[in-house]
Amino acid sequence: QVQLVESGGGLVQPGGSLRLSCAASGFHPDYYAIGWFRQAPGKEREGVSCINAYDGKTYADSVKGRFSISRDNAKNTVYLQMNSLEPEDTAVYYCGAIHDAIGVNAMCGQLRDIDTIVWGKGTTVTVSS
Repeated sequence: QVQLVESGGGLVQPGGSLRLSCAASGFHPDYYAIGWFRQAPGKEREGVSCINAYDGKTYADSVKGRFSISRDNAKNTVYLQMNSLEPEDTAVYYCGAIHDAIGVNAMCGQLRDIDTIVWGKGTTVTVSS
């Protein structure tokens, strides 16, 4: 059974950094794409970044140049390094996994949330002075 556990969230001042982790179990990461999405209060969940099985990476325009996604297959973990954080980055961050070609195209190619993505429970990031 695919399971994802996010960690690394917290309170940080504007301009600060955080590294989120997504620990995966129940599947081999070589065959899955992992995406980071976020949901701010009162807003829909939106795609932030994604990494596919071939290390292809996608970023939302709002985080390009500030966030970096990476994966360590030996640890079954995907990371999201977030630098130059802004108050607008405040949200619950979720990682999701998917392996079928249509799903990967949606999640990684378009940063689109679809029903077949398996989600973790999220970690909260608050950017505030």
